[in-house]
Amino acid sequence: MNKGYAGNSGPKIKSDCHVSIQMQNSGGIQINLKSKVDKLFGEQIHKAANETLAALGINNCQLDIEDTGALDWVIAARIEAAVKEISDTKAEYLPEMKSYCSYETSRERDRLSRLYLPGNNPKMMLNAGIHYPHGIILDLEDAVAPAKKHEARFIVRNALRSVNFYGAERMVRINQGDMGLEDLDYIVPHNVHLILIPKVEDPEYLRKVDDKIDQLKAQHNIKNQIYYMPIIESALGIERAYEIATASKNTVAMAIGLEDYTADIGVRRTNTAEESLYARTRLVNAAKAGGIQPIDSVFSDVGDMDALYKNVQISKQLGFEGMGCIHPRQIKVIHDGFAPEAKELEKSMQIVNAAVQAEKKGLGVVSIGTKMIDPPVVKRHTKQIERAVRMGLIAENWQETLDQA
Repeated sequence: MNKGYAGNSGPKIKSDCHVSIQMQNSGGIQINLKSKVDKLFGEQIHKAANETLAALGINNCQLDIEDTGALDWVIAARIEAAVKEISDTKAEYLPEMKSYCSYETSRERDRLSRLYLPGNNPKMMLNAGIHYPHGIILDLEDAVAPAKKHEARFIVRNALRSVNFYGAERMVRINQGDMGLEDLDYIVPHNVHLILIPKVEDPEYLRKVDDKIDQLKAQHNIKNQIYYMPIIESALGIERAYEIATASKNTVAMAIGLEDYTADIGVRRTNTAEESLYARTRLVNAAKAGGIQPIDSVFSDVGDMDALYKNVQISKQLGFEGMGCIHPRQIKVIHDGFAPEAKELEKSMQIVNAAVQAEKKGLGVVSIGTKMIDPPVVKRHTKQIERAVRMGLIAENWQETLDQA
């Protein structure tokens, strides 16, 4: 086959393009462009196409582009995917890494919300950051049709180098098994912060991910830390949750996927989620025992915000520290639901303040009135105070205000 295809087209497709490329023995580069913005941006589209082809070592071809407002990085990704569908070239065309894509993450950061975006839909990526989720997931797994997984890798890679996510943790969900290990080649060199690993049942797979990432980091001289969030989606995974949580030092969180889990045990998923109570509590306990964050599943009814809020409150009560989103409107509801309530904050401030005062006085025991406060309790309330400060619920100098009162 000497003709390759990539991309999306159709009346509802925006910010994307569809390309077909046919290799030729001579004749140079022939580009046929179909675009409503040809008069305004045709020259720029031709330039992006020519630069990509040159980087890939293509000197003779016919390239047809059906454009629906694609940015340069999208055009480049589509052309490269089409070329590599019919060629075994190892050459790449990498867009410039934008300065706003170069920030780092941390092990202990908040992960209350993570917004899933289909890895083959660039339109949904462009403005996702303005909704300020704690994490943005570029999804290579369930959200991408099997026939599109090859080309999605190039979109995700280029998005990591080009799209402003406004400080959100830069996450990618890889595929299962060997395909997931291959996905790492396309994301590890491009400042991915956290990798979601789906349908984990065997802790050994996380060690395979460790080995592959270590190889890539050495190959590309990568110094930044890359974290993991395995997703448990089966009965077997739940029974092995603690082994999975502690299989790699790079794991910072563990999530549950309730759509697949309920299917695996043969029950219908409901909004109230009683059918998954055992699995959720077991995952929370395993995560806490392993010193990582337990993260709840997505809530699939994007139209019922009241039910979502109730679900978040239950999730919080069970000990989860975040959940997934499949629509931007869910983000604020999730943040509000996980936020400490006024009475919780007041209690936390009293306990943390008492601990600070006890330390100043050289006392080894923290007490409020006649009640002794254990160190783990102080630690938990300290984390709640820190989260409240990050969420803007209380001022950073809250203790000064408390002392004055």
